[in-house]
Amino acid sequence: MEKKATSPGRRQFLKTAALSACGALCAASPVQAQTSGEILRVWSCGGLAEAMMPANVAFEAAHGVKVAYTGAFAAALGKSLLGSATADVFAGRVLDLAKKLRQSGKMASFMPLCFTRYVLVTPKGNPAGIQNVMDMARPGVRVVLAPEASPPGGAAALKILEKAGILEAAQKNAVTMGSCVQRTMDDILSGRGDVSIVEYRVTKLPAFTGRMEVVNIDEGLFPPPPMTFTVGVMTSAVNKPLAEAYVRYLTSPEGQAAFEQHGFVPAFSEKGRQLVEKYGVKDV
Repeated sequence: MEKKATSPGRRQFLKTAALSACGALCAASPVQAQTSGEILRVWSCGGLAEAMMPANVAFEAAHGVKVAYTGAFAAALGKSLLGSATADVFAGRVLDLAKKLRQSGKMASFMPLCFTRYVLVTPKGNPAGIQNVMDMARPGVRVVLAPEASPPGGAAALKILEKAGILEAAQKNAVTMGSCVQRTMDDILSGRGDVSIVEYRVTKLPAFTGRMEVVNIDEGLFPPPPMTFTVGVMTSAVNKPLAEAYVRYLTSPEGQAAFEQHGFVPAFSEKGRQLVEKYGVKDV
């Protein structure tokens, strides 16, 4: 079967404060709130945006302040913060980035926030009878992959297949080898493909929720980090007590519920505490 031609993907800034599904997963432009009065400047990687937005609204209501929120690719924000850019709070993917910000003196402290996990997705009704990752190597199964999607999306799926020992067979079954998770998800929703691998959080995006079947993947097949999201107070925080209060809110039961609702594993859940130990998510 002919595979779709694609060009290399490029993760850019998210397009709007509401964050469309494609904006959270594909190319977009910066989103930053314009506020008046006391402002808390919060930056996060784009993958967290769907959960951060309602959490920000709740914090604003409780504290009478405005949260100026910027969501974008973690590497771009990290590079800016390691340079001359400033923010009050940074919630990012990649534990090593949080450690680097701490060691450089740019971040005052950080805490574990949440974790991601990977699942199989199929069209409604699961017509190909997908039960586990090994089925992606079965003859006739139409596999949808996005190897050129922004990290870690494309590479993570390939690593799962590699760990399962079926990378070559699954790639031979691929009817799509794309560069954007959102666009390859269209092949699943439309029934053009039988199965794909995505982060569970993707299934909770408004454009996708309830429109597919989800099959769990054995955790032993999950790729190496980045699996971890952290949140920290920056040394550049204008109002450090306010920034600390925000971090406490995100890691409180109420704040953590927003991340669970949007497909993450909360760091302070029973499972999250196990993952904190597994991945060594501790301040430096």
